[in-house]
Amino acid sequence: MIWLIGNKGMLGTELSLLLEESGFSFIGTDCEIDITDPAAIQAFIRTRSDAGQPIDWIINCAAYTAVDKAEDEKEKSRLLNTEAPRNIARTANEISARLIHISTDYVFNGQGSRPYTEDDVTDPIGVYGLTKRDGEIKVLDENKQSYIIRTAWLYGKYGNNFVHTMLRLMKERETIRVVNDQKGSPTWTRDLAEVIVALLHAADTKTAPYGIYHFTGEAEITWFEFAREIYAQALKLGILTKKCEITPCTSADFPAKVKRPTYSVLDKTKMKTVLNIAIPVWDNSLHKFLTMGTICVN
Repeated sequence: MIWLIGNKGMLGTELSLLLEESGFSFIGTDCEIDITDPAAIQAFIRTRSDAGQPIDWIINCAAYTAVDKAEDEKEKSRLLNTEAPRNIARTANEISARLIHISTDYVFNGQGSRPYTEDDVTDPIGVYGLTKRDGEIKVLDENKQSYIIRTAWLYGKYGNNFVHTMLRLMKERETIRVVNDQKGSPTWTRDLAEVIVALLHAADTKTAPYGIYHFTGEAEITWFEFAREIYAQALKLGILTKKCEITPCTSADFPAKVKRPTYSVLDKTKMKTVLNIAIPVWDNSLHKFLTMGTICVN
């Protein structure tokens, strides 16, 4: 039995649907279980065991993700991103369950010039990144049967994200400005969910060593280039029907409490090798997302 934590979030909802499609036995929870409280986690595990559904996998999609707000809510970020993963990993270890924990590119400082590998030194530049990095450390310390998947630039059907925001603004405005000095790789939640399921299978066949993995869409672009492609595809598909000028700008034009990583590209060689997969190029995944009938802004 799989326990999916954070099942109502953008990734968690997508993963719930895929687990169901794939025939996995799982139970999903969200805020009803306080994962910052070890006793609450243990009590939930006991109820599953008493019901004849012992947990042998835990997938943690829950996190505090408000990057700027984290600077003012340090304790809340620490509890959800560091202490909760530690509690989950410790309990998983006690019941001999395996764990998949979702992390982020923000564990790096974003000042690099080549894709970050899993072995590169972390150096977070804000509270959010720091608490996520500390959460990774706690997970690996508490449960050696753990996978950590770092990802970036997530978008999907079931939550607020860059694609939804851009489509709304493109409908409402004649022109929009988008930063052109931050590079990364857009990641469709469906692609990430499929990789998580593939990792479940690989773990059962013992072909995937435990540890840290990176996964995003393939290739690297700026937010401006991402917006431009969203616009082009949406026009072609009839999702948008009016013209909107998209102009590049710098991060300085949108000041924030936390400096965004200039370079957030993650090296995915390890994931590709271990799972023997070809990772979808970001614009192909965007096209699939937009053609699934999940977007309607007119």
